[in-house]
Amino acid sequence: QVQLVESGGGLVQPGGSLRLSCAASGRFFHINDMGWYRQAPGKQRELVATITTEGSTNYADSVKGRFTISRDNAKNTVYLQMNSLKPEDTAVYYCNAEIRISLATIRSLWGQGTQVTVSS
Repeated sequence: QVQLVESGGGLVQPGGSLRLSCAASGRFFHINDMGWYRQAPGKQRELVATITTEGSTNYADSVKGRFTISRDNAKNTVYLQMNSLKPEDTAVYYCNAEIRISLATIRSLWGQGTQVTVSS
């Protein structure tokens, strides 16, 4: 069974940094786009950043210049480096990946979510 496992969330003061990781495990052929989304209480899930297999990135305006998404294709892992964190960054962060499970099947999978809380 293919799954995404996240780590790295926690409590940090405003202005601080955190690094999230998300690793894919199981049997599959290839991982296409990977990304991070977040959902704050009472709000819809929103895109934070995405990255293609080749390394092209896309960011939400609210995190540009503060967050950096990267991936290690050899480790099937995507990272989110979050700097200059603000209270409004508080949310559950979810990893997403498009994974070719078989020659005929591509699935969009989600991680279990990791809580990021920015507070003094």
